[in-house]
Amino acid sequence: MSFKMPKTQNFENHAKYYPLHHFFIMPMALLFLGWTAARMDFSSSQSISESIYLGLLAFLVLLISLLTRLYAIKNQNRIIRLEMRQRYFYLTGSPFYKKESQLTSAQIIALRFAGDDEILELMDKSIKDNLVPKEIKKSIKIWNADHHRV
Repeated sequence: MSFKMPKTQNFENHAKYYPLHHFFIMPMALLFLGWTAARMDFSSSQSISESIYLGLLAFLVLLISLLTRLYAIKNQNRIIRLEMRQRYFYLTGSPFYKKESQLTSAQIIALRFAGDDEILELMDKSIKDNLVPKEIKKSIKIWNADHHRV
């Protein structure tokens, strides 16, 4: 049994796609919604109620697919925040709360990719210059890969 090393991660390739969600479930949900909208018929009371029923069903399928992804990402963002609190305490011996209150969630999530040697300096620069996540990620010299992102 051999262990395959993950591909080196960097700014250009860190975005992840979950094939089942991105290339099957969402396209099918959008296709179903479009197909339903195109077939709506308002010529009789029977066809109106069927059209509304199928329209609501198609919209619900789309919402459910979006919500499951949203819940997973929100949960992962909470875990990243906890990891950053632990990491900051490990590196400084101080709680992260003061710095955390000066950063947005998106900045904290972007900062997690920075290596231990540069994260504190980059964190201060992010606060001082109000860097957006993309600028933070592009500033990282030694990328700390995250292969477990949802």
